[in-house]
Parts: sequence; structure tokens; C-alpha cells
Amino acid sequence: MLKWYDRAGRDLPWRLREGRPESYRVWLSEIMLQQTTVAAVAPYFTRFLERWPTVEALAAAPRDEVLGAWAGLGYYSRARNLHAAAQQMAAAGAPESEAGWRELPGVGPYTAAAIAAIAFDEATNVVDGNVERVMSRLYAVATPLPEAKAELRALAGALVTADRPGDWAQALMDLGATVCAPRSPKCEACPWIKDCAAYATGAPETYPRKRAKAERPRRYGAAFRIERDGALWLARRPDKGLLGGMAALPSTEWRAKKWSRAEVLRHAPVAGDWKKVGAIEHVFTHFALTLDVYSAVTAPPNDGWWGDASALPTVFKKAAKR
Repeated sequence: MLKWYDRAGRDLPWRLREGRPESYRVWLSEIMLQQTTVAAVAPYFTRFLERWPTVEALAAAPRDEVLGAWAGLGYYSRARNLHAAAQQMAAAGAPESEAGWRELPGVGPYTAAAIAAIAFDEATNVVDGNVERVMSRLYAVATPLPEAKAELRALAGALVTADRPGDWAQALMDLGATVCAPRSPKCEACPWIKDCAAYATGAPETYPRKRAKAERPRRYGAAFRIERDGALWLARRPDKGLLGGMAALPSTEWRAKKWSRAEVLRHAPVAGDWKKVGAIEHVFTHFALTLDVYSAVTAPPNDGWWGDASALPTVFKKAAKR
């Protein structure tokens, strides 16, 4: 596996081919990569590193600037936790162990293990979705996900040694991302083809087994668009909850029941001749959203500011363009 990684490992902005990368680069990339693809993260990582090259620089930045730079990457609690963790590290120093990283906001078991392995060569058990898929195929694990998670983690842990643990973790991730792909695995390019129990069955793509997913629920809401000279009236969402602390168009709550026009108008931020100009669809991890967009020429409410759509989360960018 390590020989394969030396030859075929991905060239990513946060990796160094010689020596170990500093923990700041690894931590920043791993937080961004939580539930987000490498292709989406790469330009954000580069921009963040150019703008805030050290953890001290990131800690000193206003939180609103960090949230604005994160706009479009999704899962915005990560940005709030990133800033809070940077402030802790600027004051007390960066941890150097898996257990120490677990103490920081936004750092869970996988992220802590990945940082400790890649930045400090600690022999940790780094298991993400890619590694789960590799293990489920290597051993043809019949237990479906998510029930199989503990079993797959134990199988991965049994392979960890003190021999280049950071490279080992990244090799498994790369194998899952580039060769042992979910739908069309490239088995002929796999260094473990002779040992893979799922390949021996003739149907490796059927692993890991999965329970049927429940239908994603739908929610409904309305956003209010007030425009003046090309600028939009923006509001700050509450810190707690989805898109917490982000800039947004004023909006109703998002609920399971459709909103009537009369209800929407009662929840408008200010009185005005509100007209529905359309609706947008957006899919979050746990639900789909239908957001009606209302527009009016009116004086804005007291709470908010004039701005543009560049720093808005994707769902509100869609509404701003509608």
C-alpha cells in the first residue's frame, strides 16, 4: 500500500511530498474536507492560506470575515468552530496528540486522528467513508452500514503500525477516493486485488452493504428581497441552528407545513407591497427546502445592512438571483 501511495498518491495543496506538513495546514484542510469533496475544498484552502497564513492570523481575523470567506462551502458551523479553535490555539498553542486535538471545537474522532497521524506521525486509526468502503470490500463485510461501522473501524485499526502512519492514512483515503470508488471500482489498479474478498465474489461494487435510506423530508419557507441601487438588505442569522451566524436575506422559519401568502406577509420584516417573484429549491443533508422569494420596494427594517450576494450561503444566493 505504501509503495502504491508513493507512486500514485494524489497531489493536493495541503500535502508535502518531503517531510511532514505543519499542523495548521493539516487541521485547516481536514476541517474543510468534513463532508465536502476535495475539488470543492482546494480553492477555499488556497484562499484561506493566502489570506491567513498562520493560526495566529486566522485567530485575529474578525469572525464575520471568516464566515464570509467560507460562504458557499456549506456546513457553516465548521467556520464558527474553526475560528474559535484558532483563537484557542493562538492563546495556548496547537496540540500535538490525538487526545489533545479532540479538545478543540469542531474536531471529532476522525479529524483528531487524521491530524495526529499526518502532522505528527502518531499511529492513529484514521477511518472515514473511503476507508470504511475499502475495509468492507477487502474483507467482504456483509453487515450493512451504519451497523458495520464499529466492525470496519476495528478491521482498519488492526492494520495500523508505526511505519509511516501519516502516509498510511492518506494512502487508504486515496485508494478509496481514486480506485476503490463507490460505483465503479478500478480493481485492476488496486494494490490489494489479490487479497480483496469482495473482488473474489465478482461483485465488489455491492459492498459496503447499506440499509435503504428513508425519504428526505421537505421544509418550506419564504425569503424577503429588498434591493436598492443594486444592493440587498441582509440580516444576520442566529448563531445557533442551520447557517448560524451567516449573512442572509430576511426570512421566515423553515417548517414542514407550506406557508400561505397571508402567513408570509404577517412574518415580513417590514410592511410593504410584497409580491412573490418565484421560488428556489435547495437540498441540505437532512432535508430539502422550498423557499418562496418575495420582493418589495420598501424601507428596510432597523436590524441589518446593505450588501451584495457574494458572502451569502448558497441557498440565499439562489434566492437573491431569483
